[in-house]
Amino acid sequence: MPDLSAEAIDRMTPGELVTLVENLDPQDAALPDVDIDAVARLIDPAELQDDEFVRLIAGMQRLAGASVDVTKMGPQTFARMIDRASKDQLEQVLVHPELRDLILGEIFRRMQAHLRVEKAAKVDAVVHWRFSGGTGDEGFDRYETIISGGTCTVNRAMTNDARVTITMPPQDFLRLITTNASAPVLFMTGKLKIRGDLAFAAGMLGLFDLPTP
Repeated sequence: MPDLSAEAIDRMTPGELVTLVENLDPQDAALPDVDIDAVARLIDPAELQDDEFVRLIAGMQRLAGASVDVTKMGPQTFARMIDRASKDQLEQVLVHPELRDLILGEIFRRMQAHLRVEKAAKVDAVVHWRFSGGTGDEGFDRYETIISGGTCTVNRAMTNDARVTITMPPQDFLRLITTNASAPVLFMTGKLKIRGDLAFAAGMLGLFDLPTP
């Protein structure tokens, strides 16, 4: 078992940290003590080769079903990772269905926690999200968010008629929800497509506390 103390982790280079995450044994009894947020804070994607970034996310995906709680990565840490990752790095990760599911699933899982309850208290809306390059119907990965009574529920099945349907590449979605991209710019360049209530869609992100790098 490698030395997982804070002091040892602080001495590692980003590449060594990637190798550490990649080689951790999911069955090791010491894994619950690993501070995954501290590890991620020390890794700058800009200092990694594209394959190293893929290996990092793959390592986290492998640990997600073990005793390391990858959901404990803080929102600011996650936003910084997306901010520092290159377009090629994000695209290479998102072509892997299991890694794509990990990242998108974690974002939607956190939506309830980041909902501004006071702003959403009187909102009643169903939003359908379609991400291109997926494995679902017509080549899209789909998520449904239901905002009602100050809560946000997420489904993979489309259970209700949508007030608005949003279609976009997943890498642009990652940049959008970590405030690394502008919705108007994405819309004007055709990367963000909206069907339905445009006025609601324009203000929808304001219902959430978006993390900043």
